[in-house]
Amino acid sequence: MTRAEQLAKKLKTPKQVQEYLRDLPYNREKKGETLASAETALKRGRLHCFEAAFAAAAILEQHGYPPLVMSLESKDNLDHVIYVFKQKGRWGSIALSRDDGLHGRPPRYRSPRELAWSYYDPYVDKSGKITGYQVAHLDDTGTDWRASKRNVWKAEKYLIKLKHNKLKSSLARYKKLLKNYLAHGPIPRHRHWW
Repeated sequence: MTRAEQLAKKLKTPKQVQEYLRDLPYNREKKGETLASAETALKRGRLHCFEAAFAAAAILEQHGYPPLVMSLESKDNLDHVIYVFKQKGRWGSIALSRDDGLHGRPPRYRSPRELAWSYYDPYVDKSGKITGYQVAHLDDTGTDWRASKRNVWKAEKYLIKLKHNKLKSSLARYKKLLKNYLAHGPIPRHRHWW
């Protein structure tokens, strides 16, 4: 039995998976870059955003959720990958990040675009700004994202090559967010975020 299958016995909802992942240390890749499969990352117990998306997908597919992720493209090439799901016609996400504002969202968004916009403001920092998004099925990456013992870089390459839908904000909005970030740091966690 895989680690994801074991965890799925006690983690039955997206919110429970988000809470579990939030309690794990963030993989800062101190010994070099990784893109570990769900099994490897969960056994290691440290995950970065894409690894957390793999883990969430592997756990929640045990409960019938499809393994979908959203790639959030940034102007500084430091993209963010989140697991996305649909409940009662609304979109939500499970995510892990160094910044609280980039963690998951409850299923309250009418579309993937609306969900992507919920990440725009907290994404702005000295160099980052979301420029596009796209939803992908992990099985389309052609990798063993569930259990590979090796890094699955092919999944990252797949998302990079994928055509992203543009998100374009006004320059005034971006400048205001950047000024706020430089003065106060990251946007604190909102009560309606997971």
